[in-house]
Amino acid sequence: MTSENLPVVVIAGRPNVGKSTLFNRLVGRRQAIVSDMPGVTRDRKEGEALLRGRRVRLIDTAGLEEAAPDTLYGRMRASSESAVAMADLVLFCIDARSGITPADAHFASWLRRQNRPVLLIANKAEGQAGTNAALEAYSLGLGTPLALSAEHGEGIADLMGEIAERLPPAEKQRRREAPKVDAEGEEEERPAGPLRLAIIGRPNAGKSTLLNCLLGEERMITGPEAGLTRDSIAVTLHDDQGEIRLVDTAGMRKRARVEEHLERMSVSASIEALKMAEVVVLVIDATLGVHEQDLQIGRLIEREGRACVIALNKWDAVEDRNATKKTILDRLEISLAQVRGIPVVTFSALTGAGVHRLLPAVREVYEIWNSRISTGELNRWFEDALERHQPPLVDGRRLKLRYMTQVKARPPTFLLFGTRAEQLPDSYKRYLVNGLRETFHMPGVPVRVQLRGTKNPYAEK
Repeated sequence: MTSENLPVVVIAGRPNVGKSTLFNRLVGRRQAIVSDMPGVTRDRKEGEALLRGRRVRLIDTAGLEEAAPDTLYGRMRASSESAVAMADLVLFCIDARSGITPADAHFASWLRRQNRPVLLIANKAEGQAGTNAALEAYSLGLGTPLALSAEHGEGIADLMGEIAERLPPAEKQRRREAPKVDAEGEEEERPAGPLRLAIIGRPNAGKSTLLNCLLGEERMITGPEAGLTRDSIAVTLHDDQGEIRLVDTAGMRKRARVEEHLERMSVSASIEALKMAEVVVLVIDATLGVHEQDLQIGRLIEREGRACVIALNKWDAVEDRNATKKTILDRLEISLAQVRGIPVVTFSALTGAGVHRLLPAVREVYEIWNSRISTGELNRWFEDALERHQPPLVDGRRLKLRYMTQVKARPPTFLLFGTRAEQLPDSYKRYLVNGLRETFHMPGVPVRVQLRGTKNPYAEK
């Protein structure tokens, strides 16, 4: 059963009542960013949770606040309301320590009109005093409140049981196996599943607008304000070739400019999303050109071994497109030489012009990232490469390189054997990598060459 077919449980309530803490507790891991600062959650955060044997699609929402529709808080409330509209069960959270506020009463009245099952949660009800304070929640008219403490885990078991009882009848659900990891921590070839795609870039490059355009709906909150996205938000997209798991991330600024604790957590979530992805779309504001921070992100993508597509957004606002594209391509060729030939797609996420070219480019680079070369074909190329350019002398002696084999894909990784092969200079390794990339058509993906020397049995021990 896909996540779209699972029953939907939505966590709603005013800001700073502990919705994200409860979300993390139910999914069983620290998936949503949590802070004492009100209004940290802006976009809907989704995850799967196993509650009393029932697998559910859990949604954490932004705090419900009264605001004009065209303001940031108005857009956040509209996103939360759309989540409630598709819920099979709403967990309406209040802060038991603060008592019932006018905002709680207002949104409880709004919830009663939505014709959705509601379970009233009195959070932060630690100890007997908190339990007594939770009784005040009866006045909201949403039934018996369930007192708990998401931070300390008190009452969570009872909550899971209540959720399982109130959900629609269960259908057969199968668990998805996690990808296996080899002894070196590298992910092995995993079974067929959704392509994992992360959208990365600097603040205000248009990442959330791009995700909304791909989905065909206003899933992410967007606007002229920089840094609207604070957490990594995963959604599922279906195209003609299958399922894609898209992750929109917070903008990544220079490390020296990141001062607030909340922004550091946002950047950490973005880096974690990059590490979990298979393909990364690096979104660049074409009107500003390639910034040094864009290149730093590109180098991080290469170091993590992910396939990459460069997305030049806001292309409709570029005046001299030929000159701009040539300048950007030249900069990428020089500064990101380790992923030479990286695909570049130009579009406008705001108007949708050219966005249709992005996913085919993603699929193509994904196939290259998964590619394997037979040992015979590889060594025929290797012999020709040695004839064209002999290995250099090291300590006055020629290195004897014997043969090469591909040990893994994702990204393509090759093992080179030879006498004192571990002493091979980096310049010759680059020669081999560039030859592999050009001969076997592997643009835009990292190519790894590992070295293994043979032991001399007559060497002194």
